[in-house]
Amino acid sequence: MKLAIVTAFPPSKVTLNEYGYHLVKQFRLKDRVDEIILITDKTVEDKHLDFEESGCKITVKDCWEFNSYKNIMSIYKTISQSKPDAILFNLQFLKFGDKKVPAALGLMLPKLFKMKGIPTIVLIHNILEQVDLKNAGFTKNKILQKVYGFIGTTLTKFVLSADLVAVTIHKYVNTLENKYKTGNVVLVPHGTFETPPQPDFNLPEGPKKIMAFGKFGTYKKVEVMIEAVEKIRKRTNEKLEIVIAGTDSPNTPGYLKSVEEKYAHVSGLTFTGYVEEKDVPIIFGESAVVVFPYTTTTGSSGVLHQAGSYGKAVAMPNLGDLTDLVRDEGYVGEFFEANDADSLANAIQNIVTNDAFRLELAKMNYEAASSFPMEKIADMYLDHFNDIKNNKERENTKLLTGDI
Repeated sequence: MKLAIVTAFPPSKVTLNEYGYHLVKQFRLKDRVDEIILITDKTVEDKHLDFEESGCKITVKDCWEFNSYKNIMSIYKTISQSKPDAILFNLQFLKFGDKKVPAALGLMLPKLFKMKGIPTIVLIHNILEQVDLKNAGFTKNKILQKVYGFIGTTLTKFVLSADLVAVTIHKYVNTLENKYKTGNVVLVPHGTFETPPQPDFNLPEGPKKIMAFGKFGTYKKVEVMIEAVEKIRKRTNEKLEIVIAGTDSPNTPGYLKSVEEKYAHVSGLTFTGYVEEKDVPIIFGESAVVVFPYTTTTGSSGVLHQAGSYGKAVAMPNLGDLTDLVRDEGYVGEFFEANDADSLANAIQNIVTNDAFRLELAKMNYEAASSFPMEKIADMYLDHFNDIKNNKERENTKLLTGDI
């Protein structure tokens, strides 16, 4: 199979670039894949194709740009020239831009390739029906929220015109099937990027590191985490450090810089900036607790799957998709009320002051992560592509024989 994958890819900073990296990493090892055509966004540096294992050929076609109105044409032309046997889109609603028109145009591509007859699967990481538009940073205006809802419904119909749409949370399957009366939505779990051999669950010497990882500023706000740790410091003898690992969300440039200035007086507070792929195991490995300082959720959490793969205890808000992941995939954590520093302080303190409890959470999360490695997820997509191909062949046979 010659497989085209449309995704952002490191060193890109566009959302889902890391997920794209791990998709490619696994697909290239599959005997059923002869070549990967990487349809990715333009970057100054070369793509990070630093894979150690031998695998299939990867042809990079960096042909689109975030917020470009030309993406629909450039991607269509590039894929048409590449002549793949199948296409996988790694998407969310703001994949191609945070401006309405470029974002919308990019989401029309699956329909175009379905019409062209190329087996097409869209992996959509979020659906607007399950997004709190106010808390997620889209808009606070109620009228605009209704406009976004209408636009979202229209664009979802374009996405659903693909041969198959994969979602990572079971609730999304029911929502899309019930609202859009469609039968081409399937659950494919998010998967765990890396599942190392069982980690050493013991912590390094020194202060315990409380870490948050991601892109911050919209619905991920780190002030509550900093203030929670300060509260713990005042009432216990625990030596704690705070690590903010990641960058600003594209929608909130300058956010982390403003937080760094506001809390310059706080000791043991580190802002790492962008974390290279090779440094991710170190950041997680040194952490005692991974915190999710979210006010809402917008899809399955890649950070939770990473925390599980490195055997980490987590503190997370009891809301939305995080709660669903706990139920559906077996992750565990100490819950707190979103945006409540006192509640979060209690959650973190319960973990860092009780090592047996921390170990229990860490081991259960590692077990959950080990259940869905990305290797298994790649096989699920290849099986779905095979089913699509067989269905198309049966339909063509019926047309030729007149048996319709």
